[in-house]
Amino acid sequence: MTGARGKGAAKNKAEALKPTEDRKVGKRKAPVDKSSIRKAKKERRAKKDPNKPKRPPSAFFVFLEEFRATFKKENPNVKAVSAVGKAAGQRWKSMSEEEKRPYEAKAEKRKADYEKQMKIYNKQQD
Repeated sequence: MTGARGKGAAKNKAEALKPTEDRKVGKRKAPVDKSSIRKAKKERRAKKDPNKPKRPPSAFFVFLEEFRATFKKENPNVKAVSAVGKAAGQRWKSMSEEEKRPYEAKAEKRKADYEKQMKIYNKQQD
């Protein structure tokens, strides 16, 4: 029978019998200044253009805009954003395709407007 080996158990007896000085001991890495790493990452990223049109919301987010107002009226004491999101998600899942259709239509309209704005924006960039 072999003995139980833990995480620190030696692989073989010869290795277990070696003095600790002979084993390879990992050296600690020097502390790295994390602020310099963050600055380097920010420099690599392209700058965001403040004039670029925002992407249009999906049908769910169009629904969420209306749902937030009704949810806050019904539950004025609930302040958590996560609670609103969870309730909206449950309501959205329970809705039929017929109930979702007006929100999908609004989302399509906003998407068409966004595409028009992007064409204008791209012409200005060229």
